[in-house]
Amino acid sequence: MKTAVGLLRLARPMTTITGLLATVLGGYVAGTGQWVAVALAALVTLLVGASANAWNDYLDIEIDKVNRPDRVLPSGLVSPDQARQFFVILTVISLILAAFINLPAFLITFFSHIVLYVYSLRLKSTVLLGNLTVALISSLTIILGGVAAGNVGPTFLLAGIIAVGILGREVLKTLADYDGDLSQDCKTVSTVLGKRAARIIFYLLALSTAWVMLVPHMLQVYRPVYAYIVLVGVLPVIAYVLIRVAPGATARQLEKLSQLMKYDFMVWFVAVILGAR
Repeated sequence: MKTAVGLLRLARPMTTITGLLATVLGGYVAGTGQWVAVALAALVTLLVGASANAWNDYLDIEIDKVNRPDRVLPSGLVSPDQARQFFVILTVISLILAAFINLPAFLITFFSHIVLYVYSLRLKSTVLLGNLTVALISSLTIILGGVAAGNVGPTFLLAGIIAVGILGREVLKTLADYDGDLSQDCKTVSTVLGKRAARIIFYLLALSTAWVMLVPHMLQVYRPVYAYIVLVGVLPVIAYVLIRVAPGATARQLEKLSQLMKYDFMVWFVAVILGAR
């Protein structure tokens, strides 16, 4: 029982809920009504995220002893061998399920696994390249929904918005993880360029996110309600985060702001759902 709880925590399903919802959103804007395939794709997204979390935590045991000592592996709830086996099992299951959708869905899933494997192994400790990788994979979640539904075209603009937003959030997370990353000589935007430069990059990306979220309205892709929700429910949160990411912010405060940005994306999802024609 203890191991099962530990594996569930290792998978961190709640951290992948945004990706799962993005896949469903991709199926929704596709407008084909192929909900069985979309639901299967959403499950695949959940499994891909869970396997990536397991693999990432397996490799980051020493860093997490500093940054997140309460996590499963540093606390001893799950052994490293169990974490590695869990990663392999989730990966295989997700590929099998993706094969039942269609070939493009299988290829996207396979590509995502390869990229996430390399990301945790090599790319995470890089300046921006690792952050760009996470942004790319995040944008593929909504495309997977469109592929599963059989109409991928409407998802490309939304994928671009997700990529910009996630890239900004990833840079913010390097600020929150600065101490642990520095102790393990991880080369991130914050540890290599400094906190000030990382904050500036985050400011630019957050402002870019606010702008690209308005592009669908400017292109008249969605109904006016989309713009209303973005202006009232999404952009004020981005403005709040910009103000709070100050030089004196603690790691805990920055982590909370990162989570707030994640929830803000869910409000944006609602805007897309209500605004889609």
